[in-house]
Order: sequence, then structure tokens, then C-alpha cells
Amino acid sequence: MSELHNRVLAAKDRLIEDRRWLHRHAELSWKETETAAYLENALAEIGGLTLSRPTPTSVMAVLRTGRPGRTVAIRADIDALPIHEENELEYRSIHPGAMHACGHDGHAAILLNAVRLVCQDAARLGGEVRFIFQHAEETPPGGAVEVIAAGVLEGVDEVYGLHLTSILPTGHFGVCPGVLTSSTDRFDVTVQGKGGHSSMPQECVDPVVTGAELISALQTVVSRSLAPSDAAVLSVCRVRAGEAYNVIPNTFEVTGSVRTYDEGVRAKVEQRIRTLAQGIAAAHGASAQVAYSRGYDSIVNDPELTRMGRALIADTFGEAYVADLSPIAPGDDFCYYSQKCPGFFVELGAANPAVGSDAPHHNPRYRLDEEALAYGLEYTVALLESRLAL
Repeated sequence: MSELHNRVLAAKDRLIEDRRWLHRHAELSWKETETAAYLENALAEIGGLTLSRPTPTSVMAVLRTGRPGRTVAIRADIDALPIHEENELEYRSIHPGAMHACGHDGHAAILLNAVRLVCQDAARLGGEVRFIFQHAEETPPGGAVEVIAAGVLEGVDEVYGLHLTSILPTGHFGVCPGVLTSSTDRFDVTVQGKGGHSSMPQECVDPVVTGAELISALQTVVSRSLAPSDAAVLSVCRVRAGEAYNVIPNTFEVTGSVRTYDEGVRAKVEQRIRTLAQGIAAAHGASAQVAYSRGYDSIVNDPELTRMGRALIADTFGEAYVADLSPIAPGDDFCYYSQKCPGFFVELGAANPAVGSDAPHHNPRYRLDEEALAYGLEYTVALLESRLAL
């Protein structure tokens, strides 16, 4: 076993302790006050760091070695989801309606403990590392744009991130050069008709019939408006209309999501939604208002940093622990970091049915395998110390 591996094993209990505290005190986007205070206090105990609050509920710790070298940034998100936890755990969330169901408690615990180990080795490192504990990833427009606007990436040469995932077994790292994630957009269509008595539809402009036709037509956007090589997902997820069984309503509302991996495809899907909504509504004598909200862009991994990261994972854990991924659909506001400087974002498996870690992300019974935390810690320290080595 390597020296680093032994140090990670020695830190494992504290790593799990930190993660469980964070899990128990889950807080929603922009409300991460206890979380930020816990992290700031723990970082202050380490010493040798410059601490700041880029925003009220985010924390940055900067290690300056005083020697020449790269300036590297690494980010962990810290917010929870608006989900009521159903796991029967001693460390289940104490805040009703807030749960770490996407692994952000694990991300923060990994980075906090990486700070501890990297600081122990500061005398043999050069350059500077910025540890960013970012708020509000779960809620667009997200916290990344705010901390970047506050200057966390000024002068940074490269930036890194990690996400625990339920699509890979514990300890396996998913690597993808170039586009890693989809963009995450939302559309809301309101069909305006003319309501009235259900027995007299001839006196009405029925928005429900119009909306039903629109829902069917939207299914052709991907299959008939895009080339077979253009990956996209369009899903209608919510419909609202009417209050009574015998009243034709005035309006029909349709809400859905769009996932794409290319900006040209993204623009075309938006245009087709608008055209179909307005055209179908007009054909029925109704009107349609379309609100298209662009969420997070795609994360684009730098090819050279991806090659480096893949090689480091293979050297540290073995080739069998590297999974070469195709682009995945979940989005993340890490995209804005990698638009400012070269970046590498990796997926780390935390799924293990044998210990009950088999529920998907954003599920009230999501439960990450805590064995994955040590893999994340060892990877993070190995990565940073390789990039800052003298």
C-alpha cells in the first residue's frame, strides 16, 4: 500500500463523521448557514489557510505555498434537495423537507478532509490551491455564477470537480473527455382558450384539446426535427388545466424539460417548441405563450486534463477502476467553471446494493455507500499533489 493510501485509511473515521454531520444538517440552496459555519470552523482549525466567504453561504480556503507553481482550484457543492428523507438512519436529516439525496454531503466531506491531508504536505508543494465549498448547485441559476463573479477563479490555471454517482459501482471512476453532461432547460407553455360549459363546447375554444395535440406534437421534435446523430431528450412532465368536471377551462399549462449536448441542437429544439405551440394554438383559435428557461450548460472536460486525470486514476487504483463514459444527462453548474479555465470533472461510483446503496439520486431513500468517500479522498489528494508537485 502507498503512503497516501495508509493516510487515507487513518482519516476514514473522521471523513465519515464529517459526512454524517453534514447529512444530518441538510440545508437547501442559499440557506446553507449551518453547513458553511461547520466547514469554516473545521478549516480554521487546520491552520495555514486564508479563509473567505465569497457569498454568505459559501466558503473558500486558499493554501499558498509561497513557491512557484500552478494555481489550481477544486470545488465541492454543499446544498441539499427539497426532499423528505425516508431512510431510517441515526444520522438522517433533522430538517424536514431537506435531504442530501445527491451526494453533496459526501463531496464536502471529501474536500474538507483533502484540505487536511494536502496541508500536511504543504512544505513539498508549489503554487496555490483554492478549495471552494459552493452553495446552491441544485437550484438554477446556481451558486457557481455567484462565486465566480466574486473572483474565486481569478488567476486560476485549472479547475477540478467530482460527483458521487449511483450509475457506477463503489470506487469506479467515470471519465469522459469533451462534453460530459447535458444542458438542462425548462419550457412552460400556456395555451389560452375560451372556457365555458362542458355541454356547449361549440361556444368555447377548448385549451385542453389544443394542449393534448401539442403534447403529441412535441414528441416529434427529437424524432423528426433533429438528425439521428443529434442526441436530445424532451419530456413533458407536468400538465395543469381546470378545476371542475363540467367546466371547459380557459387555460392549459404544459411544463417539461429539454436535455441536449450541442448548442445548435439546443437552439433548434427551443425554436421548434415555440413554432409548434403557437401554430397548433392558432389552428384551434387559441393562443400560446412560451417561456423557455435555459438552465445549466454542458460541462466540457478539457482533453489534456482528462487524459492526465484518467492516467492518475489508473495509476492510483488500477485500470479496472476506470470507466470510460459516454455523455450523461444530469446537469451541474460546474459547467461555468470549465468555461473560465481548463477543467476536469469526474464521476465516482457510490452504488452498492449489498449495503442498501441502490436507490437513484434525488430519491427519498438515496443512500450513498460510504466506502466511496475514501476513494474520493485518495483521488483528490493524489490529484492536487501531482499538480502542485515541485
